[in-house]
Amino acid sequence: MWTVWWVWVVAGFLLGILEVFTPGFIFLGFAVGAVLTGAVVGVGLAPASFPQLLLIFAALSVLAWFGMRRLAGVRQDQVTISQKDVNDN
Repeated sequence: MWTVWWVWVVAGFLLGILEVFTPGFIFLGFAVGAVLTGAVVGVGLAPASFPQLLLIFAALSVLAWFGMRRLAGVRQDQVTISQKDVNDN
């Protein structure tokens, strides 16, 4: 079942829909990785074994996450450093 290209693409779209309902970019890297894995399987470059497909999916997901992080960047005001303790009077 996992060696069929459209299964990966559908899984990617489902993860993309799931991303809409969660805060932050949690599932978007996985969604892009699944769609790209579907493209690799569809072209015929992927091996037939499931563990190797999972390795390709994981590598593409990490690359997609780093690419989106570089593209979108990190907000400069995302981390707040407090100089005053709430218990100080």
